[in-house]
Amino acid sequence: MFRLILDWFGVNKSIFRKLLLSYMVTVLLGLGALGLSMSVLAKNYIYDGTKEELLRKAKKVNLAIQTSQANPWNEDQTQSILAFLDQTFDTRIWVFDQSGHIIATSTRDEVFIGKSVAPQIVEQVMHGQNVVQNLAFAGLTKPMVSVVVPWGQKDKIFGGIVLHAPVEGIEETVGNMRVMILWATLLGILLSTAMVSYLSWTISRPLKRMDMVALEIEKGNYEQRIEVTSEDEIGDLARSMNRMAATLAHVEAERDELDKVRQDFIANVSHELRTPLTTMQGFLEALQDGLVQDGASRHKYYDVMYKETLHMSRLVDDLLELVRLTKHEFNLVKQPVNMEALLNRLAFTFTAEAEKRGLALRLALDLPLPAVLGDAGRIEQIFVNLLGNALKFTEHGYIELAAREEKGGVEVTVTDTGIGIAEADLAHVWDRFFKVDRVRSRSETGTGLGLAIVQELVGLHEGVITVQSKLGEGTVFTVWLPGNEEQT
Repeated sequence: MFRLILDWFGVNKSIFRKLLLSYMVTVLLGLGALGLSMSVLAKNYIYDGTKEELLRKAKKVNLAIQTSQANPWNEDQTQSILAFLDQTFDTRIWVFDQSGHIIATSTRDEVFIGKSVAPQIVEQVMHGQNVVQNLAFAGLTKPMVSVVVPWGQKDKIFGGIVLHAPVEGIEETVGNMRVMILWATLLGILLSTAMVSYLSWTISRPLKRMDMVALEIEKGNYEQRIEVTSEDEIGDLARSMNRMAATLAHVEAERDELDKVRQDFIANVSHELRTPLTTMQGFLEALQDGLVQDGASRHKYYDVMYKETLHMSRLVDDLLELVRLTKHEFNLVKQPVNMEALLNRLAFTFTAEAEKRGLALRLALDLPLPAVLGDAGRIEQIFVNLLGNALKFTEHGYIELAAREEKGGVEVTVTDTGIGIAEADLAHVWDRFFKVDRVRSRSETGTGLGLAIVQELVGLHEGVITVQSKLGEGTVFTVWLPGNEEQT
């Protein structure tokens, strides 16, 4: 039933209403309990105060009776004193003897003379005790608050003195206080309602904003942000959602970039494979149709097709190599590498090819060179690729392989006087399938993956590779590899 009521008022569909209702119920219960408690406490306080006042008056009555009495009892004199005290204290007074019979009252027409007080009250009084609990006396037509004190002294008690005060005045005072408490409670409820409404709004507003932003993020709008206006948990949540949105935007941008790279990669691979396949298809159709008759021409056709198959094989091998490098599907076998020996061996290997092309290969080593911690085979692959590119794109001049110690490692430079790279293309030399203008180079062809592989290998060795080039003057590749820490 309670859940149906909440659904009827839409509480379960709005956090503002839910907060407002919960706060209001709490405030109403709290203020209601407070008002009721204050009412009860006020009533008890007034009644207790009245009883204390009656006790003080009763003791004064006892003292007045004892002081005025020349003998143990004088009814007329006592009657006069009681009448006077009745007018003074505005309180009805009875006096009863040791047996509990009322022997005097503050009003002459009192009908209670001769009647008896309850035995348990008489017993307490005769033992010198005051009786201050709520008392009931038969015959009283109006509600009264009554107290009873001993009449006499500690060593001699003659009976008891009863004082009555009408409840009407007390109840009126209590009623007035209850009205004041009620108005104060209502005012508190109004103020609390305003404060609770504002508090609920301040809490629900940023949450509503978060909900709107979350819906926008769900639609793919990652630029939405939440204004952070507090340092509490809600502010922390808003900051977390902003960070999440920024992260999602970054991830989305990376995904778009990866999709573009993937599309470019597929397009480049398709292009690189289509060209040799088209060439081979054309040559095979010519041979199949008998368009090539003499043996020399047929041999030339076969030679071209063979080179195209080699090109496709290199392309596939380079692709597989690059995939393994980028996915870290192999482990480098790192050990101290003697760079002097490795570079001397490479220079010796490439000297014959350089001379065949009419180029000079220079070796400039600033000895001694520290050992490098790395995979010797992979390090050699780096410089084989760089030297191969230098030979491929240098038509005249020289190629220099130089090395020196630098920043705790070895810096190796491969310099050529080749065709160079345009400034606009320098940023793309590490891209997959990037190739320099073939018109300005020899008829050499490559896969366009060599430098991408080189960059991955240098990175796996925690090294750095840079390139400087000027069109028509040459290119300089610089590789820095960290030294062997155990040796240093």
